[in-house]
Amino acid sequence: MDKVPVEQLGYEQARDELAAVVAQLESGAGTLEEALDLWERGEALAGRCQQWLDGARERLTAAREGSPTGPAGDE
Repeated sequence: MDKVPVEQLGYEQARDELAAVVAQLESGAGTLEEALDLWERGEALAGRCQQWLDGARERLTAAREGSPTGPAGDE
């Protein structure tokens, strides 16, 4: 099964796959080479999750700054 490129994953997809990678690494099964491949994929997935979170934070900040009356639209 081919893995989807990390940059094409949504937040939930990347988070779920990262959790699976962590579980596989914690189980200790597999060869050193497989563990290194998993570690690299996990690092990429963690970075992708951070990109999504940073983007969400920026959108929230922009929304708050663009709304002079607050998030509900009233004073």
